[in-house]
Amino acid sequence: MNAKSKFNIVSPRPEVEIHLPDGRVLSGPRNAQVGDFLKAVDSPAPVVAAEVDNELRELTYSIQMDSRVRPVTMSDPDGALIYRRSLNFLLEMAFADLFPNAQLTIDHSISFGGYYCQVRGRKPLSEKELTALRSRMNELIAADLPFEKKEVPLQEAIDYFKSIGYEDKVHLLNYRRKDYLTLYRLGQRMDYHHGYMVPSTGYLKWFDLLATNGGFTLRFPRRHAPTELQPVAEYPKLLAAFRQYGDWLEHLGINNVGALNDAIQSGRAHEVVLVSEALHEQNVADVARQIAERESQMVLIAGPSSSGKTTFSRRLTVQLLALGISPYPLELDNYFLARDKTPRGDDGQPDFESLEALDLALLAEHLHQLLAGKEVQLPRYNFKTGNPEPGDHIQLKRGQPIIMEGIHGLDPRLLPSTLAGRAFKIYASALTQLNLDRHNRVSTTDTRLIRRIVRDARERGYTAKDTISRWQSVRRGEKRHIFPYQENADVMFNSALVYELSALKPFAEPLLRQVQYGNSEFIEAKRLLAFLEWFLPIDVDMIPENSIVREFIGGSVLKDFTIWKNKS
Repeated sequence: MNAKSKFNIVSPRPEVEIHLPDGRVLSGPRNAQVGDFLKAVDSPAPVVAAEVDNELRELTYSIQMDSRVRPVTMSDPDGALIYRRSLNFLLEMAFADLFPNAQLTIDHSISFGGYYCQVRGRKPLSEKELTALRSRMNELIAADLPFEKKEVPLQEAIDYFKSIGYEDKVHLLNYRRKDYLTLYRLGQRMDYHHGYMVPSTGYLKWFDLLATNGGFTLRFPRRHAPTELQPVAEYPKLLAAFRQYGDWLEHLGINNVGALNDAIQSGRAHEVVLVSEALHEQNVADVARQIAERESQMVLIAGPSSSGKTTFSRRLTVQLLALGISPYPLELDNYFLARDKTPRGDDGQPDFESLEALDLALLAEHLHQLLAGKEVQLPRYNFKTGNPEPGDHIQLKRGQPIIMEGIHGLDPRLLPSTLAGRAFKIYASALTQLNLDRHNRVSTTDTRLIRRIVRDARERGYTAKDTISRWQSVRRGEKRHIFPYQENADVMFNSALVYELSALKPFAEPLLRQVQYGNSEFIEAKRLLAFLEWFLPIDVDMIPENSIVREFIGGSVLKDFTIWKNKS
């Protein structure tokens, strides 16, 4: 039997196979939707999309040949985004049905699972109106109406948004480089949403609406419990920080990315940078003033990854020095327990993010002694050996506060009750308020991830793939150790800058393009590249040397900034 007889040209089979990650194989009609295939598979969480041969696809994607398929559920990062984006669209459509002359703005995320929303062009929704809006959304869900996807010429999309008065979307689309736009239709209305959607309204069963401080919160499940709404928590300080920044953006006349691009295009980029940095400096100076007025003996700074804590703490130190206050920087990392005493995580490895990884008793003893004016020998943690060693002898001057930066700064368990009232606590994070348009948010998490990708490449030699692969682990730590305590802060410092994604874009895009197809991180890199396309770049030479952005792109005058430490 010769080799040629083993191979024959045949007509395509009427059926195709999809191969699941667990080794199971499903067979079904060629050109059937991947969502129909996956209905035959039990899933611990609702399936809302699929990875088909390493590409993220909607459930309406047709399978034309044998493929490797991974179900994407609401417990996955991409699945959670798809569910929330689709829920936004449903809310928008229901709102337009009931309040056609008002504007709905979806502003920012809430830690217990939700988006804060505002209504413009009329007074805030009453409880009765909010109940009616919730009921309308449930009616649409019960009807299981399809989200119809349509690719249209860009000018047609611009003309449509002009006709319905969505000028923010018109501004944004004026800078789109592609000559088409993908719109989704529900009934007689259409909109653009940056990313994929579920197939129909029937998928969106888990939500609620909650009146919140002149607006309302669209509640949705968190990934760890994808079919449950988490208990509501108050967040007045975080909301105030977002509102302060939103008010400032309104004053500057840049409340969406289209308006930012207009400013850059018209030559106003330098003005935007200078005013943004001036606002930061005002806020840092105000925090320093509050510390001085309270005669605080300790300053605790906490915040999530890539929030600019390092630059903020050094700018705060400079402001305190200007007020005649010389804080002593105490490094919490030096209080790590010996590695053999460090608690283990679920993976069996030392969990250095756990509060219990610190020698809290020794920290409390040293703080009591230092604040009493006594001399103390600090520990110095040797990361190579995994053991603490003797460090510097120090004694504080009269009125000299201690400043500590770390992820546990707002955790009430960090300090004993005898010290807790003597600390001034600061939460620092990039609380992004600039959105693509009224319905498409710019995620604070995306801003921080792009910051980290750029910094990791420059300072640690990591690829974008490396940073993206670690990001979900970083996020788990933040949700466990930082976000639950953010309202414990005395003040919140918003490190976001209106222009920063335009500054980060030229650095981030080449790094993201290096993530190769076939890697699990490719999908995230592709999403971030599509997101950055909306921003015009700016000349980074106009960014001041003490800017928080410099912490990530390089050139910070504060990188090696230290203050003299008095040792005996």
